[in-house]
Amino acid sequence: MTEPRRPRHLLDPADLHRSHLATQGTQHSLSTVQRWVMSVLVVTTIVHFSLGLAIAAVVIDDSRLDARIGLNVIAAVTGVMAVLAGRAIHGKQLLSPWLVLGLVPGIVGAAVTFG
Repeated sequence: MTEPRRPRHLLDPADLHRSHLATQGTQHSLSTVQRWVMSVLVVTTIVHFSLGLAIAAVVIDDSRLDARIGLNVIAAVTGVMAVLAGRAIHGKQLLSPWLVLGLVPGIVGAAVTFG
């Protein structure tokens, strides 16, 4: 007579090594989700800061041309830093064409400021 099979989700005391191997895939997927959550939080936080700088350039006094240009440049640099942070969290090569995407807040801010 054969022994009844244990459900797969329960720990098998007779074969702890195999039970442990089944959970390694779960740990890998958990670290992937943690990496994505962290990168989304970091990138959105930095992009919000960059957009705030671009909005500040729009509402600042028209006589302060230097401040308006400077705020838009800082917004573009901050946007590039957001892309760099996201790529670094995922362990990707930092220099890539995706860095151009980081310039968008500064370019859009300049277009609205001087348009």
